[in-house]
Amino acid sequence: MKKIEVNQLDKITGGATLSVGTGVLIATIIIFLSGVIEGITNPERCNG
Repeated sequence: MKKIEVNQLDKITGGATLSVGTGVLIATIIIFLSGVIEGITNPERCNG
């Protein structure tokens, strides 16, 4: 087994490939597109 120095431990990153911002952006796009698809398949009049 190889001993790891403290400065090498600081350089180790996790296995996540996407940042939180990227995940939020993808979720936002999916929610928007689902709303567009629902509006096309189930159109309703505005109550105003």
